[in-house]
Amino acid sequence: MRSKKSRNPVPTRTKQAASPWAPFRHRAFLWLWLGVVAASIGSWGQTVGAQWLFVTDPNASAIVPLVQTANQLPVMLLALPAGVLADAFDRRWLLFGIQTYFVIVASSLAILTALGMMPPALLLTFTFAVGCGAAMLQPVWQSLIAEIVPRDKLAAATRLDMVSVNVSRAAGPALAGLVIAHLGVPPVFIINAAAGCTLAIVLLAWRRPPVARGERERFLPALRAGARYVQHEPVIRRILLRFAIFVSPACAVWALLPLIANRQLGVGPDGYGLLFASMGIGALIAAFNLGKIKQYLSSNAVLVLAAVAYALTFGALAFATSIWLAVPLLLVCGFGWTATVATTNSELQLFLPGWVRARGIAIYVMVFLGTQALSAAIWGLVTQYFGLQFSVLAAAALVACSAFTGRLLAVQEAQHMDRSPLSYWRTPEVAVEPDPAAGPVLISVEYEVADDEETAFLLALQELRRSRLRSGASRWDLYRVGESPNVFLEQFEVPTWREHQRQHEGRLTAQDKAIEDAAFAHVIGTPRTQHLLPPSTPRLAMSIGSDPDLLALPEATI
Repeated sequence: MRSKKSRNPVPTRTKQAASPWAPFRHRAFLWLWLGVVAASIGSWGQTVGAQWLFVTDPNASAIVPLVQTANQLPVMLLALPAGVLADAFDRRWLLFGIQTYFVIVASSLAILTALGMMPPALLLTFTFAVGCGAAMLQPVWQSLIAEIVPRDKLAAATRLDMVSVNVSRAAGPALAGLVIAHLGVPPVFIINAAAGCTLAIVLLAWRRPPVARGERERFLPALRAGARYVQHEPVIRRILLRFAIFVSPACAVWALLPLIANRQLGVGPDGYGLLFASMGIGALIAAFNLGKIKQYLSSNAVLVLAAVAYALTFGALAFATSIWLAVPLLLVCGFGWTATVATTNSELQLFLPGWVRARGIAIYVMVFLGTQALSAAIWGLVTQYFGLQFSVLAAAALVACSAFTGRLLAVQEAQHMDRSPLSYWRTPEVAVEPDPAAGPVLISVEYEVADDEETAFLLALQELRRSRLRSGASRWDLYRVGESPNVFLEQFEVPTWREHQRQHEGRLTAQDKAIEDAAFAHVIGTPRTQHLLPPSTPRLAMSIGSDPDLLALPEATI
């Protein structure tokens, strides 16, 4: 078990923050950011167009929220596979392929809508198709940020990514509202197709330096490895759970805003665009000022205050009678939403090690958009049966309740944690030549522990268990040797020999070494390690082949 000293302290709040614009000094990030802004403006405009297309339908209470559900439900299916692909393939060309797909779908949607061939079911189908592209896009783009921006500017780059989201969230709906009011819905879909071309052009023009890549992981093992990492990392699980508790009620504002605009405030598409833009402007204020706020407040304090502010203003929105009362309330809602999302995203980016970053982000995107997709449908049904005002007040109350999860689900700040790979295991000196695909491989580590150290050792081994499972083990067990009660055997199974080599070559961090050192501090002598291989593994034609002492590896060598 790690000592208190091994845990990274909360950074001093009064430390001068880096410039929020510092990542723009990297030209690749600047141009890609601008391309993402343009593409996102078109995407948000398309969402407004799709929702407004049926806002006057008799079943609008169910159809309008389902647009959001259809747009975000594909994340549950595709975000994690996208993360695997982003960790294995060239992210530039993945992004280009995704943008090409976006342009084709948006163009088809515009043509069919202009021809009057867009019933609700087909609209939801196209929205689902757009959501498939979005599910693939987010893990690729967000993991690419960490590739082109240094770690000390990563938090600022993450906030600028939120700026891009919220510039588009402000500009896209406002532009769509104006276009719908004067030209109708089909031109909004045409703008989306044109905007998607912008990012594709930027990607083609990017003169990216060669990127060295190791051997590519196979898809299914990589998928399982990413899921295992999140499953056995309590910090990530805590971040995701706390985030989902906030998002599930808070997303009601996005699902119900068209109905608030049309039914409660009595405004048209241009007024709806203004309401949507108000949240975007509030989000921009948060994105530009969050760095300064973080000098004085911890991430946990920011999350609590953001949830409280969001709950109070969202609840007040239920009683707004004019658009000019609603606009300032939505500004605060936008601030609270972005403060929460940006804080969660930056802590996650900083905590995830490079080898699994895209897969970890993909799971975050799954939680983020998947929670919104499912919750939007629920809030639509609540509105259908209990009314709009009841839904808004109920959602606001639940957001307020989420603020009190901070004590139980505190976010560990990762700004000053070292998450770079640390290869502290030596290459296994085995007397046979395993095939990389051979498996499963069982690694057995023998420990001798004094009686007075046993309790502390067993506690430390629980942390070590999580470390082994995070880095690639599929099973872990600990045994006491019956003939020698002071001797314990740790055994963990890895699917293949190549997967075990990856543990040696880049999956371990300083955190893992600290956990291992803490466990070995309670051990007498040097732990003895053996690699148990499939019996068909051929012997090496070497004189060392039968020497059993070769399997005894010193200290942290596994």
